[in-house]
Amino acid sequence: MGKYQEEVKELLTYIGGKENIQAVSHCMTRMRFVLVDPKKADEKAIEEISCVKGTFTQAGQYQVIIGNDVGVFYNEFTAYAGIEGVSKDAVKAAAKTNQKPIQKIMGALGEIFAPLIPALICGGLILGFLNVIGEINFFNNGTQSLADISQFWAGMYSFLWLIGEAVFHMLPVGIVWSITKKMGTTQILGIILGLTLVSPQLLNGFSVATTAPADIPVWDFGFFKVQQIGYQGQVIAAIMAGFVLVYLEKFFKKHCPEVVSMIVVPFCSLVPAVVIAHTVVGPIGWKIGDGIAKVVYGGLMSPFGVIFAGIFGLLYAPIVMTGLHHMTNAIDSQLINAYDGTILWPMIALSNIAQGSSVLAMSILQKKNERAQQVNVPACISCYLGVTEPALFGVNLKYGFPLVCGMIGSAIAAMISVGSGIQALSIGVGGLPGILSIKSDFYLQFLLAMAAAVAVPFLLTMAVGSRKLSYEEKYGKQKEESGDEPDGNVQAEQQPVQEENSSAPAEGGELKAFLSGTVIPLEEVPDDVFSKRIIGDGLAIEPIDHTVVAPAEGTVSVVMKDSKHACGLTLDNGMEILIHIGIDTVAMNGDGFELFVDQGDHVKEGQPLISFDPEKIRAAGYPLTTILIMTNPGQAKDVTYRDQEGLKAEAGETPIITFD
Repeated sequence: MGKYQEEVKELLTYIGGKENIQAVSHCMTRMRFVLVDPKKADEKAIEEISCVKGTFTQAGQYQVIIGNDVGVFYNEFTAYAGIEGVSKDAVKAAAKTNQKPIQKIMGALGEIFAPLIPALICGGLILGFLNVIGEINFFNNGTQSLADISQFWAGMYSFLWLIGEAVFHMLPVGIVWSITKKMGTTQILGIILGLTLVSPQLLNGFSVATTAPADIPVWDFGFFKVQQIGYQGQVIAAIMAGFVLVYLEKFFKKHCPEVVSMIVVPFCSLVPAVVIAHTVVGPIGWKIGDGIAKVVYGGLMSPFGVIFAGIFGLLYAPIVMTGLHHMTNAIDSQLINAYDGTILWPMIALSNIAQGSSVLAMSILQKKNERAQQVNVPACISCYLGVTEPALFGVNLKYGFPLVCGMIGSAIAAMISVGSGIQALSIGVGGLPGILSIKSDFYLQFLLAMAAAVAVPFLLTMAVGSRKLSYEEKYGKQKEESGDEPDGNVQAEQQPVQEENSSAPAEGGELKAFLSGTVIPLEEVPDDVFSKRIIGDGLAIEPIDHTVVAPAEGTVSVVMKDSKHACGLTLDNGMEILIHIGIDTVAMNGDGFELFVDQGDHVKEGQPLISFDPEKIRAAGYPLTTILIMTNPGQAKDVTYRDQEGLKAEAGETPIITFD
């Protein structure tokens, strides 16, 4: 008879039966389900099961919190239900089937752009800095920039452009490479295809809008011609070209004999992909861009200009994400030539500010999320300096609602701008410095529009984010991850709690620090299951060392042999504790961890349990915060946690928990 026989039966019934389970796995503390119909799960009834400590849904997975005994529960559940557990990756893959089409599209875009975010952030900061030193005329009555009056800054401007050009002009290379990487095809072919889109032999994509059609070079094949246009900075064309290459390669791999595949597959995949990119994908992209340019120009010149301004302000950020916003340079140039000023560029600068204000709000909402801040802060800075791609792809598109809040603020600011007749003397200076390109007669009006572009997105994002963001997203969890789950096929081994107290004193005791570092309260841990004390009380340590030791004498009751990131101890007074290294470190699959003990081992106070490589964990993007949870106090009473702010702990020496 199983330990959880009745509870297993209840959970299977309340979750909708075997037929409602698409996949199931477990982690150190919880069961993870992918359900065919999540609505069939009776959440209230499940939470009333005696061994269940809570439930939540994340990224298409329904999770039931059990605690230290999850390994035993999992084994009994799968045996009773007659289903086979799967790996964590398989559960995540199955969970995607529960997502709506828009979620899948956004997820795919996120996966494509995620590897590019560091480059976009770097490039955005550099271009913003270039705007400040080379485009804004601070000196000599507004006629010269810092680069104009200083040879050093002139040289710096020229040198830094090398990096900015590499990031944004060569963006199609990174996009196509990322697509081939995501789809599991040959990455070097993706890089080559991307390079053909930005070849220096072609007319630079940034110059197409201002080049007369007759002056665009062509390839002349006799019976037809193809324009030699580059796609620098273009997104749609690069994405389409990348998927053309991917599906061509998959097709030829499937149908080509293995003996000649090394020759046939690359040739038959790459050559047609390049041809299609330059004859079909590229021209379609430019037609879309031309159409947008004509609509923008006609709308701004119409009697309904204010209404159109709101539409333009609303849609400009999505246009930037397609790469088609470069077409507005031609419209701006025409407006400046015809009217000695442009009413379009101020709206672009305001859109930069609006999206940056959404990121600013996200930065405040996620102020304790170290990983998110690494993207939020530089993205916000670059946005306010006029370069929005890092913010759009790195933050706002990822969460969705900040993008929409920024679009709303941009629309309101654009209507104020056009309604006030604000004009810019030049283009190129975006974001907050954009005011320096505005005609002096319109400074006050532009400041009002800027205030709207700052306040509206900021307040909307704060209001929506405070309700919509999960605790994990606020405090350090990736949106696709739920916590501390290892590969689902890892079996946690449980050791029955010792009933007799053979060596510990009947009264009084303490737990020493399990790691050297700074002690922090449990509520500061970026994981709901831990911070809300769902499975027990405890504390955490921000480590300065790399070896976890036993806080007291006891027996190893549970270990995660594959991930090696956590273990449980049963002390000689019956107390049960769980020690968990880092947040989300299960995804490292044991890389950077070394386990010194096994289930059933008796350990002494201060004996090493697990060591870890801090640099590997940081490089993987995970917090090092290490948690101790008391899942069962045993005979202990009046437990006191020494989690006061700033307490410095020495592993095996500093008392961190005392009890009677």
